[in-house]
Amino acid sequence: MSSRHHDIANDLRHQITTGRIRPGERLPSEADLADRYKVSIVTLRKALAVLQSEGLVEKIHGKGNFVRRALRKIVYVGGWGTLDPWTAAEAALSVTVRSTTVQADGHLTTLLKVPQGSPLTEFRCISHEGESPHGLARIYVPSDLAPPGVFDDEPSRREAATRFAVVSAPPAAVRETVCARPPTSEEASSLRTHPTAPVLTITRVATDSAGRVIEVALLVFPGNRVEGVFTTHHMTDERQTQA
Repeated sequence: MSSRHHDIANDLRHQITTGRIRPGERLPSEADLADRYKVSIVTLRKALAVLQSEGLVEKIHGKGNFVRRALRKIVYVGGWGTLDPWTAAEAALSVTVRSTTVQADGHLTTLLKVPQGSPLTEFRCISHEGESPHGLARIYVPSDLAPPGVFDDEPSRREAATRFAVVSAPPAAVRETVCARPPTSEEASSLRTHPTAPVLTITRVATDSAGRVIEVALLVFPGNRVEGVFTTHHMTDERQTQA
């Protein structure tokens, strides 16, 4: 037998999918809904949590619970960055970029192959459609390759950052590791996603022709808002072409 909070979630889901409650519409307050269904606030919040995990309802701090609008999916192209596949006639994604200087520690020292405390330039990028976040990128570059302040004066670097692409000099090689996992509390807050809803993470390491790591990017996307495309290039044996 289904529990009460699942019954409430089923009823609200039916109202949403049939259009009785429309995209962007604010749901009644939690107190009003609890009174309507004759349950406690705790039970009502469990029902809302089900809908939030399904991506049907979004809770905005200080404003309430809203029915999510249909969100576009963005495409991440391996070695290139994100691609907005919608036509120019549609509202474009906006991207906020902030840069700061940090010191390498923990996992970053391993990924970048630099000593503890080495200065890095961090680019923190977050993409939105309206008020809805679509992706989070933290891109780290050794500071001698991207001196503080140079980012703001280089349109090409900003354009690359808005695509979550490699912002350093063109790399000789890019290695990407893809993983699905629950978000951290900071990621769930930034992306306004449910703490149990899976995110797709991509750890991208770019190196130059000498093998030096010139950039590390930690990319995080809500699992229901992104598709990844990776192309494999088969290498030919050069010995076959030699006389």
